[in-house]
Amino acid sequence: MVIERRVLVTGGAGFIGGHLVRRLLDQDHQVLVVDNFYSGSRSAIESLLGHPRFELLRHDVTFPLYVEVDEIYHLACPASPVFYQRDPVQTTKTSVVGSINMLGLAKRTKSKVLLASTSEVYGDPEVHPQPESYWGHVNPIGIRSCYDEGKRCAETLFFDYRRQHDMPVKVARIFNTYGPGMRPDDGRVVSNFVVSALRGEPITIYGDGTQTRSFCYVEDLVDGLVRLMGTGHEVTGPINLGNPREFTMLELADLVVRLAAEDGVRRRSEIVHRPLPQDDPTQRRPVIAQAEQQLGWRPTVALEDGLRATMTWFRKHLEL
Repeated sequence: MVIERRVLVTGGAGFIGGHLVRRLLDQDHQVLVVDNFYSGSRSAIESLLGHPRFELLRHDVTFPLYVEVDEIYHLACPASPVFYQRDPVQTTKTSVVGSINMLGLAKRTKSKVLLASTSEVYGDPEVHPQPESYWGHVNPIGIRSCYDEGKRCAETLFFDYRRQHDMPVKVARIFNTYGPGMRPDDGRVVSNFVVSALRGEPITIYGDGTQTRSFCYVEDLVDGLVRLMGTGHEVTGPINLGNPREFTMLELADLVVRLAAEDGVRRRSEIVHRPLPQDDPTQRRPVIAQAEQQLGWRPTVALEDGLRATMTWFRKHLEL
């Protein structure tokens, strides 16, 4: 039996946030979404505006927030390079000052608070695959540092609040996530490839295409977040949440092109190559033993099935 709680989701108008909010409402919780719509979209949660247990507040988490809640999912921060590099100072402030504000709110209200951290804390890893015990290989002054180091500092703050105030904190390190609801302009590899393939346009691969990623379907990821929040005081993380199956960019592109052809796209996208961006990781794959043992969690949606659902969504919403 799920006990109804008042749950705050910062960044709740984002891609993952929108899916999480719907899951929480399905569990009969009251949900307050806080978002400044920098990278989130009102359309992601517009259908929920009349829901009796849903509330939306336009607010920037770098400013204090005074509300009464039982749980806080702190997702606020642009996760796409297109958005976080557009205003890197604000990105760092969102991760650092925003975390301080949410931790302060959690301390006052005695709430559980979960940080949506990222696999980017591992940087361009020298250890593969990446367990939570790996400290990472991050450039602190590069173009991605505002996000990578911002999240690393946010994790530091969460564990310092835990040690200093004995707070019930949770830290999830989220690996590449995809699914319906992604923005077509967010610059992430799955949305880029899918939109290009559906339009019959060239698919751009940066570098030689041998760099790897692991792709987790968004509903699997949300299940992991909810399970982590549901753990007791002793479970803090950091815990990797991602799919341990690894694909090269060329393999992903070939799969997307094939699925687009099966979906009726007549013009087959060609593959074009461009130089690899600075500090772009060459490998990314999570070790999820902790998630399996502590949360009973493992992703279940195969990449091909998830991509089909994602393509269907993009076709409908982009009228392709």
